[in-house]
Amino acid sequence: MPQSFSLLLAAGLLMSGLAAAADQPAAPFTPEMEARIGEIARDYLLAHPEVLLQVSQKLEAQQQAQQIKAMTDAALRQQNDLLNDKMTPAFGPADAKVAVIEFFDYQCIVCARQAPVIEALMKANPQVRYIFKEWPIFAQRWDASLNAAKTGLQIWQEKGAEAYVNYHNAIYATGHNEGKLTPEDIGKAAALASKSGDINPQVVEALKRNDALAQKLGLQGTPAMIIMPLTGATADNVTVIPGGASETTLQAAIDRAAAAK
Repeated sequence: MPQSFSLLLAAGLLMSGLAAAADQPAAPFTPEMEARIGEIARDYLLAHPEVLLQVSQKLEAQQQAQQIKAMTDAALRQQNDLLNDKMTPAFGPADAKVAVIEFFDYQCIVCARQAPVIEALMKANPQVRYIFKEWPIFAQRWDASLNAAKTGLQIWQEKGAEAYVNYHNAIYATGHNEGKLTPEDIGKAAALASKSGDINPQVVEALKRNDALAQKLGLQGTPAMIIMPLTGATADNVTVIPGGASETTLQAAIDRAAAAK
């Protein structure tokens, strides 16, 4: 939410509160008194504009908490699609206790910054299952967004988890995002994974399912991460992170999910 809009909204809420108080039948105010209340509120806010910022920040925090709760509830409802789609690349033990699920786009610059964090997390937590939800949200802007996603899913189908992760990391290692990824970049990364076949039609269907799932979860962009236990998931041990996160934050989420009974 833009700060200027938040400040205006905060001011409106404060004034509305005063107006609501003025409407209480137990303590009626005359029009003159109501006008004076408005003047006092205006003068106070002009003298103490930091109050508006505090109210704005509080409101924004409440809205974010509500959004995260809604996403967490949705993740609990969509556990099967999050964890068990065979067309979704996954790396790590099948009997893992915890899964880290990432929705990403190869042309998303924040995803590119997140990639080495995820790579480090994987090395530090080999007992965790990592699930890669290809979500090429920039496909209408850049062809490489969709082409890289399709190629990745085809490699997963043909060659399996290790080849997919090699391709995935190779794409991000190019440093080419926001429309800079080229067909040659994709071809070189695919060659490292020994891709041989044409794109299977099931790949397109898998991408459609990922998009539908992201909509059900209420995700608004990439990256988005969900950390959850594979069994026994509750609102207390599932973490939804819309946007990038540090390795420390992700590790804490893994530890929380691992504590599930």
